[in-house]
Amino acid sequence: MSGQGSRLLGRWGEALAAGYLREKGHQVIAAGWRCRFGEIDLITRAGEYLCFVEVKLRKSADYGRAGEFVDRRKQEKLRVTAELYLAGRPTELQPRFDVIEIYAPQGERTERPRIFHWENAF
Repeated sequence: MSGQGSRLLGRWGEALAAGYLREKGHQVIAAGWRCRFGEIDLITRAGEYLCFVEVKLRKSADYGRAGEFVDRRKQEKLRVTAELYLAGRPTELQPRFDVIEIYAPQGERTERPRIFHWENAF
């Protein structure tokens, strides 16, 4: 898959995750928030939490669960990026890091992608 095709598929997965989170009562504050250190796929509010959400889309779990690819290095990058987000937007909300795994065997043509939400993943 080309770089552009991969990015488009990733954006599709992020939109799917945003819809899922809205159904669960989250308010989506930002999608694809970027700074010089990295990107946060979704930032949502859920009750007293400000959730920084990493979305992982895979065709299957044959080579490991999608969330396993959010390793220590990626977690640290997300923490630093979240700190920069918060530095410019002070809040009383409790920060939380979530991971959403999406399994879509046929990509965007998948009729019922499977979605798993791991709250407070790290």
